[in-house]
Amino acid sequence: MRHFSLVGAGLTALGLAFSLVTLPGCGSRSGTESENTAAVADTAKPAVIDTVALKRQAMMRDSLKADSIAKKNGQLPGAILPGHRIVAFYGNIRAKGMGILGREPKEQMLAKFRKVQKEWQDADPSLPIQPALHSVTITAQAAAGKDGKYRLMNSKATIDETIQWAKDNGCIVFLDVQVGLSDLEHELHKLEPWLKDPIVHMGIDPEFAMKTKGVRPGKKIGTYDAKDVNYAINFLARIVSENKLPPKVLTVHRFTQGMITNYKNIKLDPRVQVVMHMDGWGNPVLKKDSYRDYIQTQPVQYTGFKLFYEYDPRPAPHHMMTAKEVLAELTPKPLYIQYQ
Repeated sequence: MRHFSLVGAGLTALGLAFSLVTLPGCGSRSGTESENTAAVADTAKPAVIDTVALKRQAMMRDSLKADSIAKKNGQLPGAILPGHRIVAFYGNIRAKGMGILGREPKEQMLAKFRKVQKEWQDADPSLPIQPALHSVTITAQAAAGKDGKYRLMNSKATIDETIQWAKDNGCIVFLDVQVGLSDLEHELHKLEPWLKDPIVHMGIDPEFAMKTKGVRPGKKIGTYDAKDVNYAINFLARIVSENKLPPKVLTVHRFTQGMITNYKNIKLDPRVQVVMHMDGWGNPVLKKDSYRDYIQTQPVQYTGFKLFYEYDPRPAPHHMMTAKEVLAELTPKPLYIQYQ
């Protein structure tokens, strides 16, 4: 079921304008002139501020506040889940081979997307549909690149255009990250300017996280541990707090046991809604089994399910599952649906 994208205001010693004068008398000064000067300088040094500790304290304070609001109201204001079902088209607007988002001309793709949204709304009228464009923004590559990390980030123009497409069509946006031989600590901060927008959310894809594998993307299926997912959660939670945003949604792709390790150690935060997303392609039986084995029986928070226009129907007589089939045959019913 593998698939590959491949893609000086204060005083200081130097600023003191004074002279040390020896007054006449029978006593002597305590210490030398240089020692006294140093003593004055020491008292003039500003206190060292541990900004990391302050930020950590602020994060804990905001987390406790968010917890209390969530416990009282069920969720934070502006939370998308579980009051909506997100339906997303996946890919890259500059690449035909990465998914439906860029495979067809823009207006043709959007017309198809509106039909898909209606299919899901008709299948479950109880939940409003939140349409989304899920854009692969940092993409695993077959070539190492200048720094040997096997990944490439979209241009600012491409990211901005994708977000504008979303805003013009009532969608939210997911910026998806495939780190290659890099890691989340070195990649996520690149997306922070866009994540300050309330409609922009994030996805992380362990399939292409190859640092612990030591090979280029495409050779093996990569992996993330709970600590990596927690890093992404904390990163998004900080952005939510600092910018007074509604909760972010984080999708985590998964279709094998080894793609996520120590899932029980994933630490949830009300500022970030985590979707474990069954991302594999294949016939309906195989897809349902994978959902049960890696999503249903290893629960984190919310669940997702991917449908592939090109690969799910192969070979005949297999077919891509309909909205009604997904809702009837999967437990729990996924709240995030993605088409590639």
